Amino acid sequence: MITITKSLISLMTISILSLFFSCQQQKVNSRDSHAIKLPGAQPVIDASLYPSLQDAINAVPVGGGIVIIPPGEFEISEPLVIAQGDFQLEGSGTSTHIINKNTAGQPALILQHPSKEESSEAELWRISLKDFRITGNEKSGNGIEARRINEIFMNGVTVSEHGGDGILLHYCYEDPRISSCLITYNKKTGLNLMACHDIVVSANQFEENEDALRCIDSYNLCMTGNNLDDHLGDGVVIENTYGSVVAGNMIEECNGVAIVMDRDCYGNTVSANVIAHNGSGGVDLRDAHGCAVSANTFTIMGKDAVRIGPESGRIMVSGNNFSDSYVGEGKMWREPDDLNAGGLVLEGTSDIGIVGNMFSGAKPSAIELRGKESRGVNFTGNLLIDTESQHGDLVGSVIEDNLESR
Repeated sequence: MITITKSLISLMTISILSLFFSCQQQKVNSRDSHAIKLPGAQPVIDASLYPSLQDAINAVPVGGGIVIIPPGEFEISEPLVIAQGDFQLEGSGTSTHIINKNTAGQPALILQHPSKEESSEAELWRISLKDFRITGNEKSGNGIEARRINEIFMNGVTVSEHGGDGILLHYCYEDPRISSCLITYNKKTGLNLMACHDIVVSANQFEENEDALRCIDSYNLCMTGNNLDDHLGDGVVIENTYGSVVAGNMIEECNGVAIVMDRDCYGNTVSANVIAHNGSGGVDLRDAHGCAVSANTFTIMGKDAVRIGPESGRIMVSGNNFSDSYVGEGKMWREPDDLNAGGLVLEGTSDIGIVGNMFSGAKPSAIELRGKESRGVNFTGNLLIDTESQHGDLVGSVIEDNLESR
């Protein structure tokens, strides 16, 4: 009887193991194209069924597909590479955490054509990244490096603590979109846009990168609804870029300047932003023409809220509020050592409209004139409260219908 019992136990054990491995095989097969019944459908790649994330990425069939990464921490020592288009890499929220352990300056994730050539023949289309966290270290490289990817889309991605840029888009020319991402504590630029076109950057949070965003040699940036805080350098740097709008953002406490325009910028608008408590300036137009600065709130600025330099002209400044921390009834909200409130600086410029602005408590002056004389300024319909101003020293200009109160 004992022998029979042992035999039965052995048979049962074998049966259970066989059933387990059969189920596992069925689970794998369920992701296989043979299990798909919908004509034209491709399998969804479950990264948990592969020995590495790169193996899961490589399993996407020709023609594109999607890789789903489960929750967990996934350490890498060399870059993950996506080298085909119509591809989506999707995590399970911030519980999907890719950690770059590389200390030789290598990126965590590279998106690039297999040939790696710098030509229009080596471009990929439609890569999407969403819902995961990717971090590095001070000796690693960029977080996400995309090279010549058209119609790239990033949504819900956390990119932090990389030794290079958080996100670098290099010649991602057609329609890049970055939305609802958290981009923080990267040693270089949070989002670095190089030679991109028709760009949407919306509803992201940037904190304590060197610069938050750089848009260089590009076209048609639409940057709206973002929150930028505590940057070690500048907030937004735009160079050799036209037809762009920076609107509805909060930019606070950059050590540098909140927004810089340089190197032949033209036709850009800065509007409806709150620009607060930045150390070295608000909007610095170093080389810009045909631009508008309107309906912004510049509050407790450490230095020049707006500066228009000698290489800039044909600028409209209207409907802005330049203010200190006055809250009514003769009270200031800030302490006596934090009462800065930068105004508008004109430095050897010409052909400027300054219309319908409020300057309250601006220091040292609502309008400050520097360098060579500025000419051709229309200073009309402005309200100046509790502030000095040098607008009366303008030459060849129109100065009328302004109201001053001290």
